[in-house]
Amino acid sequence: MTTRVSIDWEAEADLVVIGGGVAGLTAARTASLRGLRVLTLSKGGPTDTSTQYAQGGIAVVAPHGDSVESHVHDTVEAGAGLCDVDAVRSIVEGGQAAVAALTDLGAVFDLGRDGQISRTREGGHSTRRIIHAGGDATGAEVQRALNEAGLPVLFGAAVGEIVTGPNGVRGVVAVSERGFGVVHAPAVLLATGGLGQLYALSTNPPGATADGIALGLWAGATVADLEFVQFHPTVLYTPGGVGRRPLISEAVRGEGARLVDTEGNPVTAGVHPRGDLAPRDVVSRAIAARMRALGTEHVYLDARSIEGFAQRFPTITASCLAAGIDPLTDLIPVAPAAHYQCGGVVTDTHGRTGVPGLYAAGEVARTGLHGANRLASNSLLEGLVVGERAGAAAAERLGERAGVREIPARAAQFADREVVQHLMTTHASVVRDRAGIAEALKRLDDVVTRRDTHTAAAYPIAGIEDAALTLAARALLLAALARTESRGCHTRSDHPDAVPELRHSLPIRLNGDGVPEYAPLP
Repeated sequence: MTTRVSIDWEAEADLVVIGGGVAGLTAARTASLRGLRVLTLSKGGPTDTSTQYAQGGIAVVAPHGDSVESHVHDTVEAGAGLCDVDAVRSIVEGGQAAVAALTDLGAVFDLGRDGQISRTREGGHSTRRIIHAGGDATGAEVQRALNEAGLPVLFGAAVGEIVTGPNGVRGVVAVSERGFGVVHAPAVLLATGGLGQLYALSTNPPGATADGIALGLWAGATVADLEFVQFHPTVLYTPGGVGRRPLISEAVRGEGARLVDTEGNPVTAGVHPRGDLAPRDVVSRAIAARMRALGTEHVYLDARSIEGFAQRFPTITASCLAAGIDPLTDLIPVAPAAHYQCGGVVTDTHGRTGVPGLYAAGEVARTGLHGANRLASNSLLEGLVVGERAGAAAAERLGERAGVREIPARAAQFADREVVQHLMTTHASVVRDRAGIAEALKRLDDVVTRRDTHTAAAYPIAGIEDAALTLAARALLLAALARTESRGCHTRSDHPDAVPELRHSLPIRLNGDGVPEYAPLP
């Protein structure tokens, strides 16, 4: 092996899974059951995933008073013209089987008085089809069940490079407490979660640093729809709060809570027929507009009418009490914060990218399910369904030659994380305009430095993350600048209407110089 760094450890696998959340662990389990040797690399610990923090639940067609076509319709409506309807139907149809497999694994969902699985309603849904666990701790229960499945996971291991050859994937370069290492494998699954740490305020855990977006681009994959970042409308507001903030699940509004401004007036009245249960982009814009009009930093969620609030929403109750707020007697201050990336690495509904042997599933992937805006609780659904399919699809790489013979030298761009977060929060948040986006791109160009990725300074996990955030920020801003319209959760104040000619995705790849540029979708 020819390399510019010393190798501290090596391993071999049939499939490397990058990420330990719902999509990654579901894929790892499926592949293992098919006889593949699977190595899962997780940057954090067993619960340092976005899955762990998912509150609302899993959107899955109810057995009575619901249908696949109804769920498809709601999803496509929220997606504002950019959903792949065939992909939506395929993933929705897989929901019930995916939940049944999770239940067989030991996941326990809340039951109603009739002994059947309880369901609630969330924004954008036309009926109560959201199943949940622990009241508002669905993600934690899903994570627990998958963690206890006994799958081998190497925690504290971050991937800095996916190595490819003429026949596709050959392995990965990683760093762990054992040092700098490589894993030889013909198949790699990206299941790294989102990019919430591009922003100063987010519901995402600290590890949501766009690693998968960057890894996919560096490996030659296409990304699309990055400009569509969903801002959750109701995140607990505290003065001066930064970093990961607790979200106040949409299910709270589904159970009857109302959004009011600081003067006590309804926030979404006259904005959308579904009012406070409108799609998230609609509610976030309404809140942002009201805050701007009143010069305030938050609005309120009035949940005082909900009986048994503490029992139904124990996690939210604990977060509120920790901030000195009692939901039984107090209004809950809320504001929008970065929540979910609707786009990502372009895949089919089995997780295949355009790079042979490279798969992606979960939030990092763009399957066509979400379009321009994700429908609430479709995320865990997608992670379960596509994760299972990607784990099965990886078997097609068995017998392919693998082996990292040489680690490619690459000069990556780095920018200070706080600078990136400031630029993105200021110029690419809920509402954007051309001047702000262009300013962010210019400022990013001014502050980036280039250095060899195979240096001691670059390969600690923080170095990998900073390079990923810098690349993802540039790609997102490029897409946001080009989308001269408002659609879904991308709102341009200088282009307030949707443009029929832009009712398509804006794909991005790296050119020969490693710079993001537009490229046609395969």
